[in-house]
Amino acid sequence: MTLAEQHSLGSGFTAASTATDVLVDRDLSGQTAVVTGGYSGLGLETTRALASAGARVLVPARRASVALESLAGLDGVVVVEGMDLADLGSIADAAEKISVATDRIDMLISAAGVMATPLRPVGPGWDYQFAVNHLGHFALTTRLFPLLVRAGGRVVSYSSAGHHASDIRWNDPHFLTGYDRWAAYGQSKTANVLFALWLDRLGADHGVRAFALHPGKIMTGLQRQLSVAEQVELGWIDLDGNVADADFKSPSQGAATGLWAATSPSLEGRGGLYLEDCDIAPVAKEGGTMDQGGVQPYALDVSSAERLWRLTSAMTATNLSLYSADE
Repeated sequence: MTLAEQHSLGSGFTAASTATDVLVDRDLSGQTAVVTGGYSGLGLETTRALASAGARVLVPARRASVALESLAGLDGVVVVEGMDLADLGSIADAAEKISVATDRIDMLISAAGVMATPLRPVGPGWDYQFAVNHLGHFALTTRLFPLLVRAGGRVVSYSSAGHHASDIRWNDPHFLTGYDRWAAYGQSKTANVLFALWLDRLGADHGVRAFALHPGKIMTGLQRQLSVAEQVELGWIDLDGNVADADFKSPSQGAATGLWAATSPSLEGRGGLYLEDCDIAPVAKEGGTMDQGGVQPYALDVSSAERLWRLTSAMTATNLSLYSADE
């Protein structure tokens, strides 16, 4: 991927396109997807859409009882119990359960995430948002890589326009010198883009391609750490709790870009790209804001992507080289 490739394909879809629009007449029978966060918010919309199109969907879940209730009645959906993205041990266990449940993964969609959480170090002192949004997904994906190779699968990493808030804080990624919850969120979302970029570099020769995306602004449980007053100040809702920002999407519209990334024939032979509104996003303009869209050049820096991969591999003690498609 080069910056020159970061331009619209003219996909025919728009910000208003829904999950149904993206998958219309698409038969995913015989394909297997793994969707993190697949029992709430955009993940739930994604699971429903994939299952309706005939795919078998494995949903790792920290809260198994909630997942089972949310997904009840959906054919071909399997809940993988006990995975916490902030706990590497539980991720290893979940990856093993997934490997028993299927011998291939056609789509790995990392839709789980947290936003603007209070200071909450986990593990050996990792920033919670960095751990859940990036480190956990890195550890899961590297462990499942052999199954992706068998299918020539796609990995879809949910990032956000929030990546505009921060590059990787190389000297203090865990905010030991002072916590800023929005910078922490922004760093984790930049990490999602860099992860997809380098994974695509490593996976392309094995038929595995990776994409990062901004789903749009959607009212889901992601906002649970923000008070009503904060959301009113941001212009997201009114005093009665109704959505006040005309740019907000419905959950089905929010899930559409991830589904397009996972299934679109238009992306065959491509990867390492940042997407929004069911198309390839432009590079952000210098001095532009996150509301103007696009991807920051620092999130597409190949040297940063490799550096982050090495750092993350050391933190999580996982790497693609530890696993082979023949295991």
